Amino acid sequence: MGYFDYEKDKEYLICIDSDGCAMDTMDVKHIRCFGPEWIKTFGLEKYQEEGLEYWNKINLYSKTRGINRFKGLAMALEEMERRGLVFDGLDTFIRWTKEAKELSNPALLEACQKTNSLCMELALLWSIRVNRSISQLPKVDKPFPNVKSALDKMEQAADLVVVSSANGQAIEEEWEKHNLKQHTKVLLSQEAGSKAFCITQLLKKGYDPKKVCMVGDAPGDRDAAFSNGVWFYPIVVGKEEISWKKLKDEAFPRLLSGKFDKAYQEELLKDFNQALGI
Repeated sequence: MGYFDYEKDKEYLICIDSDGCAMDTMDVKHIRCFGPEWIKTFGLEKYQEEGLEYWNKINLYSKTRGINRFKGLAMALEEMERRGLVFDGLDTFIRWTKEAKELSNPALLEACQKTNSLCMELALLWSIRVNRSISQLPKVDKPFPNVKSALDKMEQAADLVVVSSANGQAIEEEWEKHNLKQHTKVLLSQEAGSKAFCITQLLKKGYDPKKVCMVGDAPGDRDAAFSNGVWFYPIVVGKEEISWKKLKDEAFPRLLSGKFDKAYQEELLKDFNQALGI
C-alpha cells in the first residue's frame, strides 16, 4: 500500500504535524538526542556548549523551528565552518539537502553510494545514531493536553492525516501507543516526502483547498500550507494546551462554517510569530 492510498470520506481535511505539535516530544529529542549525537559524530566536543546552544536555537527557538533534520544539520555545520572549522564534503551535503526530492536515511544512503563525501557519510551515521538514541529515551512521550479531544471532534467532519518530517517508525509507535492513530487516515513521515509535497498529493484526492487546514508549530508547516493554498492553524510554542482547545472550540468550527478567512488567518499568525521572534 502506498503512502497516499486511502479513501477520501469527508469533505474536509486536517493535516497534523507530530513532534512539538500534537506530541510533546520535540524538546527532549533535540536536547538529549539530536544535539548530543551531532557533537559526538562530528567530533565537536571542544565546542560542545556553543554548539548545543546554536543547535537548539535552530531547531527549537527560532523561525527555523521544526526544520528537517538534515537541513538543520547543514545549517549547524555551516555555522561551525564560519567559526573556523572544516568539514570534508560539506558543500556536497548542503547541495543534497537543497536538491534531493526526499530527505531521509534511505535517500541519503543512496546518495552516499554515488559520491565521495565524508560529511554525507557522517550525516547518515549521525541520523542513525539519533534514531537509536530516541528509541532508548525513557518513555515519557505524550500528546499535549486537548489533542485527543480535538481529534475526537474533528474526525466527525474531516479526514485527519499526520503530515510530519519526523522518522516514520517513531511516529507510528507514538501515535499507536497513545491511541491517536485510530483517528487518522494515514501517518505521513519524512519517508513520504516533504510536507508541501504530501499536502499536494492529498489535494489530488479532490479536497477543496479552502476546506483543508495544516495544523503545525513551525514556520515550515505554515509554508507547506501556504504553498498549496490551504489554511494554517498554529500550535503556539509554550501555549500548546490553549492552542489545541482553541482549535477544537473555535478554529475548526469556523472552518466548517466558512468563517476561517484571511482576516482570521492573520490574527492567528500574530501570536505564532511573536512566540518565535519572527
